[in-house]
Amino acid sequence: TRTPPSTPVTSRSPRPIPVRRSTPPQQPPLPAAGGKVCVACRSGRVDPDGYCENCGHAQPRERDHMEQELDAVAAVSDRGLRHHRNEDSFAVSSTALPDGSPAVVAIVCDGVSSASRPDEASAAAANAANESLLESLPRGTHPQQAMHEAIVAASEAVNALAQEPAGAMEHDAHRHQNAPACTLVGAVMAGELLIVGWVGDSRVYWVPQDRSRPTARLTEDDSWAAQMVAAGLMNEAEAYADERAHAITGWLGADAYELEPHTAAFKPDRPGLVVVCTDGLWNYAESAEEMAAAVPADAQEHPLRGAQVLVGHALDGGGHDNVTVALLPFAVRPQGAGSACETV
Repeated sequence: TRTPPSTPVTSRSPRPIPVRRSTPPQQPPLPAAGGKVCVACRSGRVDPDGYCENCGHAQPRERDHMEQELDAVAAVSDRGLRHHRNEDSFAVSSTALPDGSPAVVAIVCDGVSSASRPDEASAAAANAANESLLESLPRGTHPQQAMHEAIVAASEAVNALAQEPAGAMEHDAHRHQNAPACTLVGAVMAGELLIVGWVGDSRVYWVPQDRSRPTARLTEDDSWAAQMVAAGLMNEAEAYADERAHAITGWLGADAYELEPHTAAFKPDRPGLVVVCTDGLWNYAESAEEMAAAVPADAQEHPLRGAQVLVGHALDGGGHDNVTVALLPFAVRPQGAGSACETV
């Protein structure tokens, strides 16, 4: 995710590789019982940052590439080609509404790289939002209200990460200014309704199964460019040509402005695919038409493969950011003419 306005960007210095001395010979440190062993030298201990204390080799992380598939939703997340870790996270799940009909959930979060512990922020937000929806939907809470509550729960979970004991963080004096932060976007399919919710610049797209029908972006970015266009100060071309275009104006975190969860309800009139993604994907398929062109034709029947193809599309385009996408096939019977995804 791009840096919020006026937030200093920090980067991790390259980790120095220890130099072996010829005299006296040094034996590599033995891993503690149950500790991780380096995959490269197979003898060194892996430190908490994921590097070998003997040879300095970066170890593969579980979050570098993640995939999950349920009956009606699939998601893929990848570190990308330029970042040293994956700061995105997702949660997908399904539950039942009080009438027994299914509800499918997809939450995608993108850690703010300039903040501290962005990977923890995105994971905490995704898990909290997902758990909130799994609790409220079966109780009969309206899906749009449930989404609002889920975003609030996610915000509280991220805020809690900043509440470390004094001295626990390396830069304690700056922890409020550099609190853990992330964006969030989610979708819930519940009966005939499609609910979306978001804070930040991660997006939801609607791609109809019949590609001759209109496609649509269902979210509006919390970004500098979107703000300029909405205020009538710039047209879209001018705003997105500015170097500040992708600076986010809304996020989850203790240093965020007043939380303003966005939610919207739609009632699709025909089958289609719901694409929930971070900017690591949509930077390579920004318009709804470009996203539809990138989605494989069989993604409705094979959402995991479709998500894999979309992640590959971003990596082939340069993979400059972490990439996460969830696909939810929406199956309804066509009901005659109309828009592909009507706002409720």
